[in-house]
Amino acid sequence: MLSVCLPGTGGFMPLGNRWLTCCWMEYQGRALLIDCGEGTQLALRAAGCRLSRLDTLLITHYHADHVAGLPGLLLSAGNSGKTSPLTIAGPPGLRYVVPALMMIAPVPYPVELVELGAGDALDGWDGLTVSSLPLKHRIPCYGYRVRVARKPVFNPQKAEALGIPKPLYRTLHAGEAVTLPDGRRIEPEQVLDGARRPLSVCYCTDTLPIPAIAEFARDADLMIAEGMYGDDAMEEKLREKMHSLFSQSARLAARADARRLWLTHYSPALADPQEWIGRARAEFPGAVAAHDGIRITLGGE
Repeated sequence: MLSVCLPGTGGFMPLGNRWLTCCWMEYQGRALLIDCGEGTQLALRAAGCRLSRLDTLLITHYHADHVAGLPGLLLSAGNSGKTSPLTIAGPPGLRYVVPALMMIAPVPYPVELVELGAGDALDGWDGLTVSSLPLKHRIPCYGYRVRVARKPVFNPQKAEALGIPKPLYRTLHAGEAVTLPDGRRIEPEQVLDGARRPLSVCYCTDTLPIPAIAEFARDADLMIAEGMYGDDAMEEKLREKMHSLFSQSARLAARADARRLWLTHYSPALADPQEWIGRARAEFPGAVAAHDGIRITLGGE
């Protein structure tokens, strides 16, 4: 199962009641974080996210509200007991920006930097992979799609009928054949009930509502997209600033046939995002105005 949380949902600057936008995903005891603006380590703590589990940090772009919290995040991870390696990936410029920020944050664990070209993918762990999409913002900015491959359904009744000892179930479920004490060889297909669709989360903020996002988010279990403002009267202003409205992101989610939509990255001037959620639901009924700490577990169905 894949756990997804938005510890923060704000844009530009942290507020007393809203941290800066970031996204935490946890799978098989390890975690991936997207973006780390000012105060992200505090937002993570408030949301119950354990920094010692952080494996991969994805940066969408190098505006301060998405990356300026990196030194504090790295130091807090070390203080939380993290010793395992950390991968930091992002658009071109990463090898200049991140080392500069790390000058004030010496850490007790290895850090690997991966600068992604347009459309590059990144392998994670245990079947987790990340693909990227260049968005349309004032500087290079990437959207990310996190995909988790799931094992086929294991059928214990079939295994029991074949007389397979329970300690061998895990090996078969992992796709490996086993040999029984009586010499019989059992193939995984004999105890599995077919493939399951992968889980996927698509994350796109700080961008104009370009059509490519809809294809990138095709059939996503969860699409997380920008909602700078809910009022459609702000469209011209946001076009100049290269951001998106509630209704624009919802329209993309509908075109993508996404299963769920969370809106995030609100303007500090947007006091109550929930007030405008009707604009989004007119385009995509499943739209949610996300709040700090919102969480879902995918794959439990």
